[in-house]
Amino acid sequence: MDNLKNISLEQLESDVHQNSLEAKKELSQLQELETYRKNFVGNVSHELKTPIFSIQGYLLTLLEGGMYNEKILKQFLERAVANVERLQFIISDLETINKIESGVLNLELSKIELKSLVEDVFSDLKILAKEKRIKLEFKSGADMQIYVNANREGLIRVFSNLIMNSIKYGVENGSTKVAFYPMDDKVLVEVSDNGIGIEQQHLKHIFDRFYRVDSNRSRKEGGSGLGLSIVKHIVEMHKGKITVRSTPNQGSTFGFTLQKRGN
Repeated sequence: MDNLKNISLEQLESDVHQNSLEAKKELSQLQELETYRKNFVGNVSHELKTPIFSIQGYLLTLLEGGMYNEKILKQFLERAVANVERLQFIISDLETINKIESGVLNLELSKIELKSLVEDVFSDLKILAKEKRIKLEFKSGADMQIYVNANREGLIRVFSNLIMNSIKYGVENGSTKVAFYPMDDKVLVEVSDNGIGIEQQHLKHIFDRFYRVDSNRSRKEGGSGLGLSIVKHIVEMHKGKITVRSTPNQGSTFGFTLQKRGN
């Protein structure tokens, strides 16, 4: 009987200890979620305020007499429109992030030939690349036909974002190169540039929402600050993984894997 009491007491102590650990874990998770929520709301608020205050400033200047100067009128209206477009980018990307994380966005997969898809993205971005005198090209060996099982619109968004970033933060007369490396049942895709690069301390945060290596330059270049976070989500929805390696003043390489599909 004493043994049974001891066993019951030991079991009770063990259960209490286990419940205590689980409660602490749940509390820690709730605290992390609350911290994430506060940071997210704060970041969204900050990102929205910047273009809104800019638009307000331009319009107030015009109302205070600037509209009677044709040159100032045109210039400030163009700047206001640019900030409205930035607001649209932010809201659109926030909607995309929300759909992905809530599971509402489902990717329909189909057979995609990689090289032709990237050529379409190159074509869409050739004017932007020409302005920066940056050459868009494939690495040697990437002229092979490789088929993957993927969502076309999702892949276009991934390539567009990575290539656009390489142009924005590239150097004049530089280059952006796309490479394919077939593996067993996957293909490794790499997008490389010889631009300004990213310092080591920023790499682990590069896919975080609203994270900017250089806040002033990033906002000047436009965008929502959510692009790389969306890229990471889309790659992971394809059961892939995305990585980055970079050296300041030498360039960056973003690599991700996709599931191969037979010809």
